[in-house]
Amino acid sequence: MNFMRRPLIFVTNDDSYRSRGIKLLVEIMLKFGDVILVAPTTQQSGKSHSITVHDPLRYHKIVEQDNYSAYVCSGTPVDCVKIGFNILMKDRKPDLLVSGINHGSNASINTIYSGTMAAVFEGCAENIPSIGFSLDCHSAEADFNHCIEAIEKITKNVLENGLDEGVCLNVNFPEKELKGIKVCHQAKAYWNEDFVERKDPMGHSYYWLTGVYYCKDDDKSADYNVLSDGYAAITPMQVDFTAYKVIDRYKTRFEK
Repeated sequence: MNFMRRPLIFVTNDDSYRSRGIKLLVEIMLKFGDVILVAPTTQQSGKSHSITVHDPLRYHKIVEQDNYSAYVCSGTPVDCVKIGFNILMKDRKPDLLVSGINHGSNASINTIYSGTMAAVFEGCAENIPSIGFSLDCHSAEADFNHCIEAIEKITKNVLENGLDEGVCLNVNFPEKELKGIKVCHQAKAYWNEDFVERKDPMGHSYYWLTGVYYCKDDDKSADYNVLSDGYAAITPMQVDFTAYKVIDRYKTRFEK
């Protein structure tokens, strides 16, 4: 790594600053550089790319060491990135942004709901090499030890070689044994959703969202299938949502 000084690495997540995943991610990143953590005060899973605009944002420092500072923020994961970049790091942008390690897979359709990956996309939009790490296990006591070597390998590679402009990485790990790493594409999948209705003490209805996940993609190189086979799935992603392959055809439809 050809840095005149230690790389500056920004760490965040959507599971809050208390999660086991983010604590381990900080430990790993401190092997590579100086770390600034800004993480949500409370659980923010499923917040996607939401930002706080109708309420004040607050943050405060919880750790101050020579090579590590940690802050908690009252907002969403994207709020954490914005606070970090525009207030705490306004004089020096980070060399790398990492988000996670998320408790739960962010493969396939889950990417669009993910607060973990929203932070990654925000970093990517600011031209910072950005990586999201997730484990296919929702337990608060999840074991991440089998992921450490792969996280270190991926981090070292990105610090040394960077990422293409506008491209970030979505990395998902199987719950247990890791066979290796594969680069793949986002699987075609959907949630068959349902709402469980219950009654409050006043007799009014309220609802809990639930659902069953279905993968419609038989391609072995799809992220969900790679993950199911026991490999870490690296999916290169981009902020630009433009469907370039249909632009010319749609011009003939709408520009007449």
